[in-house]
Amino acid sequence: MSLAVVSSRALTGMAAHPVTVEVHLANGLPGLSLVGLPDTEVKESRERVRCALQNSRFEFPARRITINLAPADLPKASGCFDLPIALGILAASGQLPEAGLRTHEFAGELSLTGELRPIRGGLAMASAVAASPGDRALVLPLANAQEAALVETATVYGARTLLDVCAHLAEGEMAVRLTQARVQAMERAESDEDPPDMSDIKGQDHARRALEVAAAGGHHVLLHGPPGTGKSMLAMRLSTLLPPLSTAEAVEVATLASLGATGFDIKRSWGVRPFRAPHHTASAAALVGGGSNPRPGEISLAHRGVLFLDELPEFQRRVLEVLREPLELGHVTISRATARAAFPASFQLIAAMNPCPCGDLGHPSRACRCSSDAIARYRNRLSGPLLDRIDLHVGVPALSAETLAGPSHGERSAVVALRVREARERQHERQGQLNCQLSGRALETHCTLCADARAVLHRAVEQHHWSARTYHRVLRVARTVADLAGCDAIDVRHIAEAVQYREATAA
Repeated sequence: MSLAVVSSRALTGMAAHPVTVEVHLANGLPGLSLVGLPDTEVKESRERVRCALQNSRFEFPARRITINLAPADLPKASGCFDLPIALGILAASGQLPEAGLRTHEFAGELSLTGELRPIRGGLAMASAVAASPGDRALVLPLANAQEAALVETATVYGARTLLDVCAHLAEGEMAVRLTQARVQAMERAESDEDPPDMSDIKGQDHARRALEVAAAGGHHVLLHGPPGTGKSMLAMRLSTLLPPLSTAEAVEVATLASLGATGFDIKRSWGVRPFRAPHHTASAAALVGGGSNPRPGEISLAHRGVLFLDELPEFQRRVLEVLREPLELGHVTISRATARAAFPASFQLIAAMNPCPCGDLGHPSRACRCSSDAIARYRNRLSGPLLDRIDLHVGVPALSAETLAGPSHGERSAVVALRVREARERQHERQGQLNCQLSGRALETHCTLCADARAVLHRAVEQHHWSARTYHRVLRVARTVADLAGCDAIDVRHIAEAVQYREATAA
């Protein structure tokens, strides 16, 4: 047979679109033409496939080979088409039966020796195959098959070499078949280091309480104070207060990680809320994502987890401004000339900053060396609209020598996490979402205030000239404080605590 058709997938953002790989052999001068809007990586597959077939003891046809990647208007990138192209050539030349190709989809990069190398986006492909009509199995490199098997409804096969795939198609045997049960039985990689815990923090009772409120309601936090007061320690312990991911959330997080540059480590990262801490030299594209074929950035890789921005004013202002829409909407859309991709970005932001360039402003024992103009320039690196979107502004003061030398008396993360979980359960039972997501009529319905509490909030609005956004965020925080206390109504105590988190702003 001189024509073979193989099914594969092309990634655009989190979507894995179906691609039909058509291989036609004709008489004429030997050559290989690749059409269908292939990227440079796909065009280079011609030489990889040729060497892989020859080193696997197959014959590379000395005929005119035309390969079409349909649909023609869909951009094709990465080396994931190596395997389907190789199988199509083998089927079209009669070296492989075509029957097995109809019941499978294939993706994988070939080495020159015929081994299958991992690709990105295996989880996204498995989700797309499981959701598509028909009962097709997905064949991937073994390293990707482990993560793709996390999709319970997908049939995933993993192979080490091109010969393994051909043996499966010819004889119905595959070296490894991965299922969800096998993934669950895998042992998690253990670390020699003790996991972070809230009990490690000495003092800072106010900041510890703020982290509990933030975790309970999904609120964003800004920690400000002199260097060495524990801001980074507090930030790294926020994720220990959050409840475990559900299976659907864990698959979503793993899918995003598999699309990133470093891939997804199933043993270390499965079911774990992500914690991302990009350096302050990061670009806007690194935070939001980008590229000709868009990939997720730090804010999407932190989805369902924590994004920690240390030394916040040291980030370029235009880089920080790209956070404004994702903080409000919970997703980001990247548009390019040839592609448009949407990524979820529902993360908790926790940022840290010093009060001034030298960091000693307000320190009880060290004098600040900065001029008033230098302090103003430092703080003006953060725009008002960005600060408006951060719910809790928390001061982290310097600790006394007695507190540092003494033992820690704080609660363990497990104890605080129990209260956080109970508060979140109240929110889901009452409104079906976290307090940080309340808006419009739902905000008015579930955040009603008594007369005294309303008077306290109105005085704060008039005194600090708060915007409508700040007013609503204080209401959400007050609702969370009430939930932690197990109260149905928001009273003066709850609104007063929420107000103080805005009065403590560093700006």
